[in-house]
Amino acid sequence: MNPNFSRAPRVLLVEDEVLISMMIEDAMLAQGFEVYTATNAGDALQMLSEGTPVDVLFTDINIEGEMDGAALAHRARELRPELPVLYASGTLTAIVNAVPGSTFVPKPYAPSDVCAKVAEMASA
Repeated sequence: MNPNFSRAPRVLLVEDEVLISMMIEDAMLAQGFEVYTATNAGDALQMLSEGTPVDVLFTDINIEGEMDGAALAHRARELRPELPVLYASGTLTAIVNAVPGSTFVPKPYAPSDVCAKVAEMASA
C-alpha cells in the first residue's frame, strides 16, 4: 500500500474479459486495494450513482454493451468530476477522446505496474 495514502485505494475495475479481470483483481487485492468489479459500463455507472466509494476508475476501452470505456469515463466524470481514470486497451495505442488528466496503459500489462499506477493516481 502507498505510504502517502491513509487507506487502501478503492478501485472500480471495468473489464469484460473474465480472466483478465480476475488476474488484475487478484493483484489489486494482494496489494490491499478495495476492488469493485463490473463487466460493462451500465453496471459501473450504477455503482457510481449509488455512491460506491471509488478513488480510481480502471476501465478497458473495448467492453461489451452499448457504451465503451471512453464513453464510460465521460459519464463517470459527470457523476464525479475529480475521479481519476486509467484506461487500458489491447487494440489502441492512445485514447482520442480521453477525459482530462487520465492515463493509458496498453495490454498486455504487468499487474504490478497497474497497481503502482493506481496507487499513484489515488494518492494524487
